[in-house]
Order: sequence, then C-alpha cells, then structure tokens
Amino acid sequence: MDSPTLLCIDFPQALELRKETLESHGYRVKIASSRHAAMKMLEESPVAAVLLEYKREGVDTEAVACHIKQRFPNLPIILLSAYSEMPERILWLVDEYVMKSELPERLVPTIERAHRLAPRSNVPFSAGANSLVPSTLNQTRPAP
Repeated sequence: MDSPTLLCIDFPQALELRKETLESHGYRVKIASSRHAAMKMLEESPVAAVLLEYKREGVDTEAVACHIKQRFPNLPIILLSAYSEMPERILWLVDEYVMKSELPERLVPTIERAHRLAPRSNVPFSAGANSLVPSTLNQTRPAP
C-alpha cells in the first residue's frame, strides 16, 4: 500500500472515522480541506484513490470529480454519499459509489480494489474532457 488515499470529507467526526478505519487496515491517508487543496496535493504527489464526499458544504462535487478526471483520468474516485440515488452524470465521473449506510463494510473492500487498479503515479493529462474513458473499477455503471 504505497500511495495514500486522499480524503475530501466535510464533517470532522466523519473524516476522523474514515481516516481511522483506513489506517487500521494499513492504508495511508491524506486529507484535503478544499478543492484547491486536493488538486494541489494531486499535482505534488501520487495517491492511489480519492474518497470524495457528495454535497460537501460550499463545494461543487461534480466540478471537483470532473476536474480530477480531466487531469488524472486513471485515478479512481470513490463517491461517498447519504443519498440512495445519484444523478447519472455524477456516476459517470466516479469509479465507485458507496452509501454512508453501507459503511464501514463496503469502504475497505472498495479502497482495496481502487488501490489494486490505481496508477503508480498521478500523471496529469491535458487533452481535455473528450478523452475520458469509462472506468474499470465500477462494473455497475448505468448504460448510456
């Protein structure tokens, strides 16, 4: 488990709980307090996956996921949400969707899968959004 998982979660209690859960299973964790902090961290050093909370206070989750996929198309994004249904456009941007009610049972196996599929480095991609390809992490993505 070389590269850490980047956590973008609002609530301090939830953030600490997710961090402790992952660290207790041997995963290293980085914490981003904002979109700009997350992007700076991604540019500076590799991570294996991004755990992104849906509906973060003052953050457009769709814009963050889109920006990450445009710059790092092979980097797994795991969306964490309390909502049972998500807009399809968001599901196409992320690699896995985990409901908070499924925690912690699904979190560790999902992170494990993401780490297995993660690129060894965050190689920025600059050709734009038209080059995005479907992910291999989430096999239950809705048909176009």
